[in-house]
Amino acid sequence: MKFINKYQSSNFNKRKSGSSIKYIIIHYTAIEDYFEAIQHLCSKDNKVSCHFLINKKGAIYYLVNTKNRAWHAGQSYWNKDTDINSESIGIEMVNSGHHILFESYNLNQIKALIKLLQYLVNKYKIDPINILGHSDIAPYRKIDPGQKFPWKKISKNNIVFKLKKLSNKKKDELDYFLYKKFKNSQKKKVLFILKSIGYNIKPATKSDKKYIILIKAYQMHFRQKNVSGKIDRETYKILLSHYNQILT
Repeated sequence: MKFINKYQSSNFNKRKSGSSIKYIIIHYTAIEDYFEAIQHLCSKDNKVSCHFLINKKGAIYYLVNTKNRAWHAGQSYWNKDTDINSESIGIEMVNSGHHILFESYNLNQIKALIKLLQYLVNKYKIDPINILGHSDIAPYRKIDPGQKFPWKKISKNNIVFKLKKLSNKKKDELDYFLYKKFKNSQKKKVLFILKSIGYNIKPATKSDKKYIILIKAYQMHFRQKNVSGKIDRETYKILLSHYNQILT
């Protein structure tokens, strides 16, 4: 696969000894212009980087060799892993982000991303369930790539996790299991499922505000039509389906 190697970031170090690449983390740049974003990611003063950047024309810039630990995840957590930088590849999508325009990701970008994901998944044998957004691994700090990122569209290519429909019978079985475990506490049920999926639930157990933030992070990935922080019927149904899939 061809990449543009014109720019190189020196913001990296060695991956932790014994670690292996098992995650791909998707970000947005929060900078509208791709060259400005590259300069930001390559500046020693900023101490931030990524392995790949995809501009709005679909060009893929290779900024840090994947053998190295780029600095893109920051303080993060997934499924008990806390040094996500050592176990992941970071991809930045050029997009102005929530604080400016937060435009939709265009077709050229997404086509390029799909090709890159296919290449990386095949090369590193990455499980689709481990292709995540920055807001999944750092929900209390980050909101990228946001609710406009087309997870569902990309899932049709079977390279990211794809939710399946849950039968009414299985839904009733899971409802009963959760009721026996937590009675009528919706919050405890939801946090149990989110922890099982991989999210860091600890801050949300102590703060209602952070619980809402965590729900929004989940919805930005899996329930993009209702990023409210509230567990509506559809969000709960999606959570049950998600939990069922990770069990099987």
